[in-house]
Amino acid sequence: FFGICLGMQMAVIEFARNVIGIKDANSTEMAEQTPDPVINLMNEQKDIENKGGTMRLGTWDCTLSPGSRAHKIYKMDAISERHRHRYELNNAYMEQLNSHGLKTTGINPDTGLAEIVEIDSHPWFVGVQYHPEYKSTVLTPHPLFSAFVQACSQYAKTNS
Repeated sequence: FFGICLGMQMAVIEFARNVIGIKDANSTEMAEQTPDPVINLMNEQKDIENKGGTMRLGTWDCTLSPGSRAHKIYKMDAISERHRHRYELNNAYMEQLNSHGLKTTGINPDTGLAEIVEIDSHPWFVGVQYHPEYKSTVLTPHPLFSAFVQACSQYAKTNS
């Protein structure tokens, strides 16, 4: 599994509902009045009425957890990636998600927001809040895309 932006957010909702058992887990983007907003509008976005070009845009830093899949792929302790969104993993649920196996392995050092989630027990499960496609070209694919394709190929060989 490789979830990008909304894909990561949907994976968090699915995990919260079906692994943790939070039956009403949702995003306030889809269900504004959800009692369990595991994905929520970013705090700095809540008072903005005229949304226009007010998303979280541009490059943001991310500190990677040592030993995580992302850390092994990037071969770095910290990265910078490009964003385009208003909704994020709600930090109020982070400890509960982590304790059940959805690990936040990339965190913005300034905001504390989750940038990357992983499941260790899954063959290859990475969700990212940012957009790696913005830094990928045909000749220099983003390392996450390369790692995902390699993992899919290996999985197909092993399980055919």
